[in-house]
Amino acid sequence: MDRHTPMHALPEEIQKMLPEDKVCKYCGVSYLILHEFKAMEEKVKAMEKEMKFYQGSVEREKGLQEKIKSLSQDLEQYKIDNKSKTERIYDVGMQLKSQQNEFQKVKKQLSHLQDELKIKYRQSNIFRLCFCL
Repeated sequence: MDRHTPMHALPEEIQKMLPEDKVCKYCGVSYLILHEFKAMEEKVKAMEKEMKFYQGSVEREKGLQEKIKSLSQDLEQYKIDNKSKTERIYDVGMQLKSQQNEFQKVKKQLSHLQDELKIKYRQSNIFRLCFCL
């Protein structure tokens, strides 16, 4: 649709006229229909722009809601994984502690056996000395 752009603005006296003075008293059609049509076009443009903004907002909100849902699911899974790993760490820690205790016992036994070996070795040397004489 081609738009007609007026060359000159309406005179100020006409612009200040009351709306009822601008319409035909017989049929109700505006004398300044072109001017009003132009104003309506501008309003429609503004409303279309606003609708696009809101339509985009709705789509963005929908996308964000989906992202929130996905992130919430991920968070729940991370919580479950974290709990499982925490329990595993605790179990491994307890096993380590048990192994350390066992190691200390074996270390003490080894020390005791080494001491006994030294004593037996000394006794054997004494026995040999006695036997050789």
